[in-house]
This record gives sequence, structure tokens and C-alpha cells, in this order.
Amino acid sequence: MDTAKLFFNGRSQAVRLPKAYRFEGKEVYIKKVSQGILIIPKDKTVWGAWEENLKKYDEPFMTDRNQFDSQQERDGLNDLFD
Repeated sequence: MDTAKLFFNGRSQAVRLPKAYRFEGKEVYIKKVSQGILIIPKDKTVWGAWEENLKKYDEPFMTDRNQFDSQQERDGLNDLFD
């Protein structure tokens, strides 16, 4: 796994990314996820990145899904939505 250096720039912490991980543009979206941070380029939407990566798969993975034809009834769930 590659690593990146952390440093402080004034009162802000910054991450120096290796060249292979550089982003285009001047801003990124960030989200705290469990013990880590997810960084997404701001010039691409999340769905655009998802769609771009989806093209890597040849066959449609959502067509053959085992879906129930009717809604499942589960004891106690209806009481939650009175």
C-alpha cells in the first residue's frame, strides 16, 4: 500500500499525495468514513465516477437478481410505522 505525507500549513493539516494520486482542479469532496477519509474529485460527480467505473464490466450485473414477487410480511414491522 502506498503512503502519503501529512504536514501542517498554518492551522490546517494537509496531505501531500504521490504523483500517481494527483487530482485535477483545485478542490475535492471529502467524507469521513469509519476510520478513514474518502476523497472524490470535485470536477466529476459521484455518479459520473461510478458510471465511468461501471463501464469496466462486460455483463450487466443487475439483470439477474433474486427478487421476491410480493412484499415480505415480517412480524412487528408494521407496529413501527403507525
